[in-house]
Amino acid sequence: MKFGIMFSNAGALAYPKNMIDLVQTAERLGFESIWTVEHVVVPVGYKARYPYSESGRMPAPDDVPIADPFVFLAYAAALTKTLKLGTGILILPQRHPAYVAKEAATLDVLSGGRAILGVGIGWMRDEFDALGIPFEERVARTEESIRAIRTLWKSKPEPFAGRFFRWRPVESNPKPVQQPGVPIVIGGHVEAAARRAARLGDGFFPARGDMERLPKLLAALRDECQRIGRRPEEIEITTGVPRLTLDAVKRYEDMGVARLAILPPGFDRETIRRGLETFAHTIMAKC
Repeated sequence: MKFGIMFSNAGALAYPKNMIDLVQTAERLGFESIWTVEHVVVPVGYKARYPYSESGRMPAPDDVPIADPFVFLAYAAALTKTLKLGTGILILPQRHPAYVAKEAATLDVLSGGRAILGVGIGWMRDEFDALGIPFEERVARTEESIRAIRTLWKSKPEPFAGRFFRWRPVESNPKPVQQPGVPIVIGGHVEAAARRAARLGDGFFPARGDMERLPKLLAALRDECQRIGRRPEEIEITTGVPRLTLDAVKRYEDMGVARLAILPPGFDRETIRRGLETFAHTIMAKC
């Protein structure tokens, strides 16, 4: 089992001192990856319902600092040697795919092939409205953007023509170190996201590893793989877990989960060190 840390760029971790403590301690203890979240803006008093809590609100105030994922991960790349660097997730329909392809490839080059591009469709209509992007188009924009990004990572220029994006053959360099490109992980918590991962992803990342819900999502992924003639084993499964026991690790492993991402244990050096060391000794060392 691989272990990662999600929400690594939020709150006090958006600032250098705290993030340095987090990423370097994580690498020293054998964590495999860190994962960022994204909101380019958070409309004050947003009306959209956050899908991962019963309250419908994010577990942070509207003014919580959220560092830009690519800038944050590039900084983390310079501070580490083995830690994989994942966007978990990037709100893809809010960005032009040509910029995402360039940023992800650049991160991959600078990190020596450690980038993971986790993408999702987004949930906060208020944010889409603030950016002038139609919320109703987010699924179609996401799926088209994934196809567009993959073409820009190919060795030879080729044209792209879709509903939202179109260009004649263009050069986009540097190319990713990882070939045929940076792994693309599809985030989401519904069956449609699982099916999207089967069609378009190298991985699937339901952010909340609900023991009751997760098997249904993985069944939908397998069903879609069967429909399109793809092997489900090709898709790496990651999920987020706020609390974890050895028994739970075994249950996730039996489901086919390859990576478990935990929350940061705190924000100051001592809390980070103590929390991650405890987790490494009580869970990671025994898996």
